[in-house]
Amino acid sequence: MRTPLIAVSTDAKDFEKYTWHATPQPYLDAAVATAGVLPVLLPSLGEKLDLDSLLDTVDGVLVTGSKSNVYPELYGGEASEENGPYDHARDATTLPLIRKAVERGVPLLAICRGIQELNVALGGTLATEIHEREGAFDHRGPQDADQDTRFAIRQAVKVTPGGCLARIFDTSEVRVNSVHRQGVGMPAPLLQVEAVADDGTAEAVSVKDAPGFAIGVQWHPEYWAHRDSASARIFEAFGNAVRQHAARRNKADIAAE
Repeated sequence: MRTPLIAVSTDAKDFEKYTWHATPQPYLDAAVATAGVLPVLLPSLGEKLDLDSLLDTVDGVLVTGSKSNVYPELYGGEASEENGPYDHARDATTLPLIRKAVERGVPLLAICRGIQELNVALGGTLATEIHEREGAFDHRGPQDADQDTRFAIRQAVKVTPGGCLARIFDTSEVRVNSVHRQGVGMPAPLLQVEAVADDGTAEAVSVKDAPGFAIGVQWHPEYWAHRDSASARIFEAFGNAVRQHAARRNKADIAAE
């Protein structure tokens, strides 16, 4: 069987007098080397895209992290310069993509900004500037550090018993590299919290009764997927779900011939 394709979200960035559609390489490396799938970058072109045709073609969707935040008006919040930067083109692409992928049972892995997009797409809200809240941890990484230090595994999260992540990890607690300044506020009705930090911050969710793999994590398993067991397990589980989805579709195509 051919290597399954996955669509990977992109940021729209202005650079060298062009608008570029790009994603960080660690997500692509983890997709290829750990999940065993072939990533295809999806431009953030919003309504110009035929997402149904896309989901007829790919076998999974990976929604990546980003420096930008989901535009607050999309979940009933108020935009501010401090809460930015924003990426309207990405929002216009990923939110409908997530809803369609979940509805159609196309395997979905949403990371960092991705888990926030998943929550907003399904009707939840976001908590902004978590570090300013009384009793909350500072989940942000050191901005002036090198990438290995910034993404160091340093935080424990408790895994919800009996949930999707509990089956992936087979343990009640894992250590992660959570690097974020906002996160899930009110979870969407369709979401189940899969892991929480010690300060109560939701660090992972899944879609209840989803017809396919649909998990979001606030941390960054892509960065250490090549050497950290917990990080690798997430991408391995996603890759297995993608291959199963591709095999079912191939079988259906053969039966229809």
